[in-house]
Amino acid sequence: MPKSLKRIPTFQSEAEERTFWETHDSTDYVDWTKASAVRFPNLKPSSTSISIRLPNALLDSIKIAANKRDVPYQSLIKIWLSEKLDATKS
Repeated sequence: MPKSLKRIPTFQSEAEERTFWETHDSTDYVDWTKASAVRFPNLKPSSTSISIRLPNALLDSIKIAANKRDVPYQSLIKIWLSEKLDATKS
């Protein structure tokens, strides 16, 4: 006999919904056997703007390196940070 599903409540905010799903089992509310895979190819990763202070000489060196690679210096910083983080995981 199939399990009867509970009704998903209406939420007043995303924070309220997040709290709810952190404390409840989704299998009580959703029949995951009927789920199908989907793709969202146009979604961009979430990002947050930050501000960091760098010595002028370091920033100039980063800009020169970025110019040699024909990429914006902010992108090069993100690439280098990501590579460094990946290297520390291994």
